[in-house]
Amino acid sequence: MTPADWTLLDKHTTGPLLRPADAGFRESSAAFNERWAHREPTAVLRAADAADVLRAIEWARDHAVPIVPRGGGHSYAGHSVNSGLVVDLRALDAIAVDPATARVTVGGGVLTGALYAALRPHGLALPLGNGAGVGIAGLALGGGSAATSRRFGLTADTLRATTLATAAGAVLTCDAEQNEDLYWACRGGGGGNFGINLDLTFQAVPAPAASTCLLLWEDVHALEVLTAVQQLMLTAPEETSLRLGAARSGGRTLVSAVGLHLGPAAELRELLAPAFAAGAPLRAEIADRSFWDAMEYLQHETSGGAFAVRTHFAARPLPPQALAAALAHLAAAPPSGNADGCGLALFGWGGAINRVDPAATAFAHRDAQYLVSLDTSWLPGEDPAPHLAHLAGLDHLLAPHATGGAYLNFTDPDLRDWRAAYYGANYPRLVATKRRHDPDGLFAFPQSIGS
Repeated sequence: MTPADWTLLDKHTTGPLLRPADAGFRESSAAFNERWAHREPTAVLRAADAADVLRAIEWARDHAVPIVPRGGGHSYAGHSVNSGLVVDLRALDAIAVDPATARVTVGGGVLTGALYAALRPHGLALPLGNGAGVGIAGLALGGGSAATSRRFGLTADTLRATTLATAAGAVLTCDAEQNEDLYWACRGGGGGNFGINLDLTFQAVPAPAASTCLLLWEDVHALEVLTAVQQLMLTAPEETSLRLGAARSGGRTLVSAVGLHLGPAAELRELLAPAFAAGAPLRAEIADRSFWDAMEYLQHETSGGAFAVRTHFAARPLPPQALAAALAHLAAAPPSGNADGCGLALFGWGGAINRVDPAATAFAHRDAQYLVSLDTSWLPGEDPAPHLAHLAGLDHLLAPHATGGAYLNFTDPDLRDWRAAYYGANYPRLVATKRRHDPDGLFAFPQSIGS
């Protein structure tokens, strides 16, 4: 690859082509997870429009250069960065809301926070995640779990159409009537596998009133609370969603229950009675909020640094003996300068998520009651080995009580049998779709479909 080749791409695109010495290069290429801070592309194209994306695909294909799209850049495994060409989509940020149909069309670079802001004046809601800087395309293409998913489904379940730029340079409308195979694959098959999504259209719903909760307990109550709240999550109405966690940081373990109820705070407080009975909380906040104030309250950002996550799905509560072993393991965690520390979390699943047939979309995990997430973190410069070993030990304690699946959007680069874990029985159909639309594997990265 010569400088002249890159000059050719720069000449035929509107957006700037950034090289490592250029201002803004790192902003458009740095991995969110600093575990992958060493990864650096040869160039970043800040695509100005769809035409730029198509020219980038054609150029990459003709020059045999790896190409990867980047929206929010939040891939846990650093897949938003490669060694070749990164196509930064953030300028594709148009949002069009049709109040008559509640259909919402967004550009491929739109971030979750911007979409929240655009929906609010129309009183509409979508099941979106809790990170304002997360790209909506990556969220939806990998499934997309939200606090409202037990009531409204996954983000992918609300996707009604997407426009895809393919490896062949075609622009395809993908919906229930056109290019149905790609439409199916884009609802849970993962971003960057089949092309570059130029826009996505979702079906929104009226935003309901809501209430939220934040409860914290000291570790003396940990086992009783984890046991009781798991059962509460299993029997709660689908209007209620809780994230139950045990986090170790600064030599201290805290248990938390953070949640959303699409109803009044009085109902939520009554639902939480078993949690209060399990142990007196250190802190308890339960309040009525507008839907959008509730979404802002639930926003969450990590402290940064480097981290690793291991996920499972569970069909039944984790048993007390496994929880006790996990809590003891957390108490022996290696020290870290990262304030995020380490821990485990259970996200309420079920409800509307499970009413979709596992084969109806590429997202196969439709029988779980919990998403189980295990994590560890450290700072750049710290040795990751003890933290990764600790995570593996925690996983060893809890994995026998899970179904064996894993959540694609919390991508785990250390996962061995990732094909079955992410996609289950849907993987062969995804491979067939990949070979049909990208036979030469232009869109490739670690854990990409067909690799």
